[in-house]
Amino acid sequence: MKLQHPATGNSVSRRQFIQLTGLGLALTATGTVKFAHADEASAVPMLNAYVHIGNDGVITLVAPHPDVGQGVNTALPMILAEELDAAWEDVVVVNAATDAKRYGFQFAGGSLSVPTRWDELRRMGATARALLLQAAANTWEVPVSALTTKGSKVFHDETQRELRYADLAEVAAGLAIPDADSLPLKSSDQYRLLGQRITSVSAKAIARGESLFGIDVQRPDMVYASYVKCPQIGGVPKSANLADIKALPGVLDAFILEAPGGPLIFEFPAGTRIAAGVAIVATDTWSAFKARKQLVVDWDTTLASRDDTDALDAQALAASERGAGQNVIRTEGDTEAALSAAATKRKAFYSAAFISHAQLEPQSCVAQVSANHAEIWTTSQTPSSIQDALPGLLQLAPEAVTVRSIRGGGGFGRRLSNEYAYEAALISQRVKRPVKLQWQREDDMAFDFFRSALYLDLEAGLDDAGQLSAWKQHVISGSADGENANYGTSHQKRNFPEDTVTNVLISQTLLATKTPTGAWRAPVSNIYAFAEQSFMNELAVEANIDFRDFLIQNLGSDQWFTEGDRNALNTARAKAVIRAVCNDAGWGRSLPPGRGLGLAFFFSHAGHVAEVAEVSVDDGKRVKVHDVWVAADVGHVINLSGVENQIEGSVVDGLSALANQQIHVKNGQVQERNFDQYALLRMPQAPRVHVRMVDSGFAPTGAGEPALPPLAPAVGNAIFAACGERVRSLPISREGFVV
Repeated sequence: MKLQHPATGNSVSRRQFIQLTGLGLALTATGTVKFAHADEASAVPMLNAYVHIGNDGVITLVAPHPDVGQGVNTALPMILAEELDAAWEDVVVVNAATDAKRYGFQFAGGSLSVPTRWDELRRMGATARALLLQAAANTWEVPVSALTTKGSKVFHDETQRELRYADLAEVAAGLAIPDADSLPLKSSDQYRLLGQRITSVSAKAIARGESLFGIDVQRPDMVYASYVKCPQIGGVPKSANLADIKALPGVLDAFILEAPGGPLIFEFPAGTRIAAGVAIVATDTWSAFKARKQLVVDWDTTLASRDDTDALDAQALAASERGAGQNVIRTEGDTEAALSAAATKRKAFYSAAFISHAQLEPQSCVAQVSANHAEIWTTSQTPSSIQDALPGLLQLAPEAVTVRSIRGGGGFGRRLSNEYAYEAALISQRVKRPVKLQWQREDDMAFDFFRSALYLDLEAGLDDAGQLSAWKQHVISGSADGENANYGTSHQKRNFPEDTVTNVLISQTLLATKTPTGAWRAPVSNIYAFAEQSFMNELAVEANIDFRDFLIQNLGSDQWFTEGDRNALNTARAKAVIRAVCNDAGWGRSLPPGRGLGLAFFFSHAGHVAEVAEVSVDDGKRVKVHDVWVAADVGHVINLSGVENQIEGSVVDGLSALANQQIHVKNGQVQERNFDQYALLRMPQAPRVHVRMVDSGFAPTGAGEPALPPLAPAVGNAIFAACGERVRSLPISREGFVV
């Protein structure tokens, strides 16, 4: 298995690839087939196709979504290969061009890559297989029903004949395309490839240190840029010692860059900000970085942020003490009366700090902009957004902009925003040369779109049977405009526990902030799960009910809240993962003093996931997470090793954030600037992670995010079981705990 990347400087071009493969069958996303000889290569839109079979036996499959470590450049082609009945060792994977006409909106986020392409890619693989079967039937003059496929070959069992797909490609190219919707698709018991452990197609290149990531891209005549923005968020440059900077060794140019339309413009989905700043262009990255140390800028901070996270914490606490929020979001029944009548009731205040994405590879982009064309090499999670925005930003025709997806060294939602790509494009347009813009780690930390701080004031009651009878939730979150909650903090209706309780009151208070926020792995769920599952554990303890039994009881009867809606909770699936993880972890077993088990369940990004953590706490409040058991139902598993990797990564990522990660802001400036101030989990601190996949027979729903939300409450509940002290803040270092 090889990964070919047509976007990097060292890879095989479309023309070169077809020259090597000769005649071929290309099946496009719209279902049309085009055949071409090598000398007609320009007529074959290789990067606008999902399936290509060369006469040398190489089967090229296209991955339509960007890969930032979640493994979709392996999983998505596996879906094609399964329905095609291709031998995986015959497959070469290429990344798709960014092309809305052929591939629709291309993105990586929300654990949506696999579910949004699941039916489409199965049909595309099945259509290619049908063409090959018909070609074989015509060649042998037998009915299609007499033929079978396996391992990139068609077989006629009666006569013991076989043909390679490569031998049939030319004939298949001339056939009429069958109606994809009429073709039978495999059932799960027929899968030969899906559900297996398949090594990432990028693994070999990564292990060898080959040029694969955005930071590796090289272009002829390329220059290198660093871009300096005001450390006080929202400030803009008035002047700078540009002449001094231009005189430094290796520096080619230095100038103040203002985005068209003013110093700040915004773009969906994560509020991308193009901030006015100072660009330094040099012959190499080191010269640009060295020069910026001597840069002196006079900043205008008139409209800049004055945010202070300590003050925000105090405002949130004061808002909590006032009771219900300014805006009622949802009300059912009579919550206050139900609370008064409750046999067991509890009230608690939970909070979570701002945190950074801290992806391994800082933002980097190569842009080559001329008077009539722009080409971008980007690690964006939303390359389609760049394709949509750049024509207007650069005053070019839409067809004059080419966006190429390069593998990113981590995303976690940070690369949903594309300001670094726009900065690179504007700098390239100014200097009229290819430019590699490279952010420093300090840029990445200071100008992140942070997971927002959030505060949840919770109150609930149970009846005599331990059933939730009242649920009251006051959501306190920051707001940049005074009308909408910061990204990732707004309350989103959930079936559990809200729809299982008769009396519900949800209200919200907004606090003014200018600190930019965006999606962080499992947005919304990552904070709400911690507060809600920890608080429900408090209720169970107060009522002296085992938490496993409490969850199962309060989930109620088996039901799918909205039949056919992937975003609706299925209580049967929920209870199945809770029982499975408790069985695996030995729930209820006796443990020595200072050691405890904690359980949590959450439905997030269409995934039903339950986790149990085994934790010890010593007298100095030092926490050791020994083991984490995970039971996950994300539907059919595509690549077992890929899913396990995502779940294990979610556990480690969630634990790292829980332990000590927080961003402080003083007078609008981010205080943590690098990993010496923003602690990541170290290898000796990582727990053993045990993963069980629970396949309930549903379509796949994605695995990049749903295993993260239950981690924090599972660990928090285990800390309580181990030492009797309840954790209500993230990170837990705010309460004196040390991981």
